[in-house]
Amino acid sequence: MSPLGRIADHLASFPARPMARGELRSAAVLVPLFLRNDEPWVLFTRRTELLKKHSGEISFPGGGAEAQDVDFWQTALRETEEEMGIRASDVTRLGRLDDVYSVHGFRVRVCVGSYDDPYPYKVDRNEIAEVIELPLERLRDPGIYQQEDWRHKGRTFPVDFYRLDGHTIWGMTAAILKQFMERAGLVSAELSA
Repeated sequence: MSPLGRIADHLASFPARPMARGELRSAAVLVPLFLRNDEPWVLFTRRTELLKKHSGEISFPGGGAEAQDVDFWQTALRETEEEMGIRASDVTRLGRLDDVYSVHGFRVRVCVGSYDDPYPYKVDRNEIAEVIELPLERLRDPGIYQQEDWRHKGRTFPVDFYRLDGHTIWGMTAAILKQFMERAGLVSAELSA
């Protein structure tokens, strides 16, 4: 079985927990994986400084749901195509993670999918300043991970951070990455706690 098949099997053993939408707006992201030299890698983007929200931050492709989206997968895949030029038809669905809450008032559905490498990206330079590809093996290093308690609107929240190669992946993206690494069987929950 390929490494991506093993990841899909691990994800299938953890049914994704949905979050009630309530007053939250709907959004979705894709955790985009690919094989390079038979090793699994993950794609991140660094958003441009021109954007009103999350400018300069490292994130997964994704965004808010639009009226024409039939479901959250379509939202994640549409946004991935708009930002990176990765066609929805080129993405293999591997599984889902638990919904996550964004401090900006979104319930974010998290999809995990893969595509073939190399891929002829068509990057939207109005949104994406940098494409970051990292091998999952490097993200297993406990020395690059830490968690801090931050206060927001009178409450204290744990905030996750991954720091490597001059990049800082933090906040919701880091929380999604942490959950993915645990659910995919790449790190144990005890090591990343």
